[in-house]
Amino acid sequence: MTAILYLAALLVSTVCMGLLDHRFRLVLWHTPRGRAWRGAVTVLIGVVFFLIWDLAAIAFGHYGAGRTTAMTGIMVAPELPIEEIVFITFLSYLTLVLRGLIVRGAQWIRRTPSHEADREVGQ
Repeated sequence: MTAILYLAALLVSTVCMGLLDHRFRLVLWHTPRGRAWRGAVTVLIGVVFFLIWDLAAIAFGHYGAGRTTAMTGIMVAPELPIEEIVFITFLSYLTLVLRGLIVRGAQWIRRTPSHEADREVGQ
């Protein structure tokens, strides 16, 4: 049972990120139907980048898979657990969702009248 805790936590977090994305239309649901591929390709590019990074670190001996009871022990490659791939997918998706939230927040701030403008109108 404990052997899947980390993977389950990563998957639940990714699903929750997807729900947040869907609710606020930040990445995959930002564009009209049929254009979600842009966000998906961007996530895929991030996954490929970090996967190459991890494989290079493994090849040079700078990285090794952690061994805990909370991990499944399933290795995709030597010293590369399946949890690492799910994690870098989550990380890439999280980055895009955070960017979307920041852009949305900046747009909201620009639309909100500043206190300076309110004071000038009242005078």
